[in-house]
Parts: sequence; C-alpha cells; structure tokens
Amino acid sequence: METIKKIYKIGYGPSSSHTMGPNRAAEMFAARTKQAISYRVTLYGSLAATGKGHHTDMAITRGLAPKDVEIIWRADEVKPFHPNGMLFEALDADRQTLDTWMVYSIGGGYLATEEGEVPMGITPEGEVYPHSTMKEIMEYIDREGLSFWEYVEQCEDGSLWFYLEEMWKQMQQTIEEGLLDDRVIAGGLHLRSKAHQYFIRASAFKPSLQSRALVIAYALATSEQNACGARIVTAPTCGSSGVLPAVLYHLKKNHDFSDREILRAMATAGLFANVIKTNATISGAEAGCQAEVGSACVMAAVASNQLFGGSPKQIEYAAEMAMEHNLGLTCDPLCGLVQIPCIERNAMAALRALDINIYAMMSDGRHIISFDKVVKTMKLTGKDLPSLYKETSLGGLALND
Repeated sequence: METIKKIYKIGYGPSSSHTMGPNRAAEMFAARTKQAISYRVTLYGSLAATGKGHHTDMAITRGLAPKDVEIIWRADEVKPFHPNGMLFEALDADRQTLDTWMVYSIGGGYLATEEGEVPMGITPEGEVYPHSTMKEIMEYIDREGLSFWEYVEQCEDGSLWFYLEEMWKQMQQTIEEGLLDDRVIAGGLHLRSKAHQYFIRASAFKPSLQSRALVIAYALATSEQNACGARIVTAPTCGSSGVLPAVLYHLKKNHDFSDREILRAMATAGLFANVIKTNATISGAEAGCQAEVGSACVMAAVASNQLFGGSPKQIEYAAEMAMEHNLGLTCDPLCGLVQIPCIERNAMAALRALDINIYAMMSDGRHIISFDKVVKTMKLTGKDLPSLYKETSLGGLALND
C-alpha cells in the first residue's frame, strides 16, 4: 500500500473527485501543453451528471486559466474504467488537436489512467506498506508486539508526524471558521448553514447531551465549509470530510486528549482508510456514499477507540462495525450539490462512530465478520448498486424537488 499521506490532503471543496481531482488534472495538462491556444474538455458519466452542482467546470477552467475552455457534458456515456472520466484536448489557433489525455478522477482527489494511478507528488511514492489486508497487518503487529500507529510509523518516512500535524491544524481551523459562519450556502437550494446556531444551542443542554450536540455542530462546521468551496482536509474525501475532524475535535475539547495522541489516532485512521482504498474504493461515483461516509465513519471509529485504549482487536471490530452499518448507503445528492443529504450525513456518521467506539470497548474484540470481509462486501455492494444511486443525481433523494 502507498503512504497514508494520500488519504489526508488539504484542498478546496466541495468534492475531491469532482473538483480537486479535475482541477489537478487540468493543471497537469496545462503544464504539458503550454503551446495550446485553447482547450476542450469532455466530461463523462458522474462528472457530467453532477459536475455543474459540484463546480467541476469551474475547477477545470481554473486549472487551465487563462486560456479559453469549452466544456462538453456527456452524462449518458459512462466509461468502463471508472464513472468519472475526462478527455482533455489541447487546441491550436485553427481548433485542431495538439494533444489529448484521457484521465479519470477515482475519488479522494486521486487520478488514474487505464495504465495506472497518476503520481500525486506526495512523498514517499510507491509502495511503503508490505501488507495490504488488515488480516496481514494484525498478524504482523501481534507477532512484533506493535500497535497500529507504531506499524504506520515503522513503514512511513520521518516526515509523517509533521505532515499529520499540518492536517490536524487545518482540520481545527476549518471547524473554528465554520462555527463562526452564518450564511446561505450557494447552489440554489437556499440551504442556510447551521453549525453556528447548533453550537450556541448546545450550551443550553445538560452535559450528557451537550457533548453530542457539539459533535453535530463540529461536523456541520466542516461539511458546510466544504459545501461553500472553502479549505478542508480530505478524510478520506471532501464529501466525507466532516466526520473524523468532528470526533477528534470533540475528544480534544471534552476529554483532554493531547495533540500527540490525536496524531497517533490519525495515523491508525489513515491506515484503515488505506486498506479500504486498496481493496475497494473511496469513490462515491464508483460505490455510493458507503465508500465515502462509510469510510470516514471507519476512520472516526478506530481513532476514538484507540484514544480510549482499545486493543487492536477492539479497534478492528470498531472498523468492521462502522463499515457494516453503512453498507448500501447511496450517493444521491439533490441538484448534484454536496449539501443534501451530505452535510447531515456527516454529522450522523460522527455520532455513529462514537457509539460504535462504546460498543467495541464493551466487547472483548471477538467477532465473526472481519474488517477485510466487510470491505470486500462494500466493494461488491457498490458494483450491484444501480448507477442512479452513485453520484448521478438521477435517483433516490435527488428526485425529490
């Protein structure tokens, strides 16, 4: 598996696969075609179906600026390799093609061609983990007497903790900015941000309910910032970026966990997300929201379980439950916007992760369904989901206008 640094990336919302990935692809294509006079970009499948709501055209135009860009929308054509296909064409003064590039935005800001994943420039590149399944990892750490975070530290380079510290600082900053924000979120749904109001109302609750109300406010803060196109950290995607930060921020504020402990929890969370990405997907266009919010719920559940002293078996159990109880979750955003049900869904997943932590801590860690099994099941479930439930806005809640 590759470095977990690729799980956590600072960027701008509202979608890692529909804005971050396409923007990065546009910048890369522009760098190699400086002689072009203008560009033509054809978007296929999910990118075309929900691209306007996700601001895909704006992200691509920004990446190819200042030259003219023609966007062609082909929602009716889904490429076999991945639903998020993009064909870049560099044009000369006579509108003749100088260069082309077929590339796919495969989730989390990652890009790939049919030949393989496109390097992101995040070091170290290539495979840094000798294992790719949780079964292999757990057998190894049990034999060596390691924790999950120690295993991550052993495999990654010396810059890991500095990198995670930067991610954690941005997560906190996004929440704090979101808690102060109070506006109508752009996009046409006239949805007003709620984090500020929820944060204030939480103070009226008794302590037993106040902490849960604050978790909701923290999750809304990040998710609303993401919906506004603000600066966030993928964890593992933009659309699911509110879950892990809300849980970690809550545990720091309400349970006095240190930043060092939180960074170690982030390392473990990143490891589990890495296993999901390697053996299934974190792309909503490929497998529905179970791949995005489900994966984020896994990350938050294992992070909280480790912080509260869970054993490797209990942590793995928390991860399994978090994915199991998000199986089949559809991606059907209204108007193609990362707002409804995405924002509320992040808040509910954060609460669920904390509940799962309690359940796992009360157990001895033994269970029948393994994390690897539930990841495999998520991948198969995603393949079986009709395309209208996979980030196309053609079915489910998206039909309620």
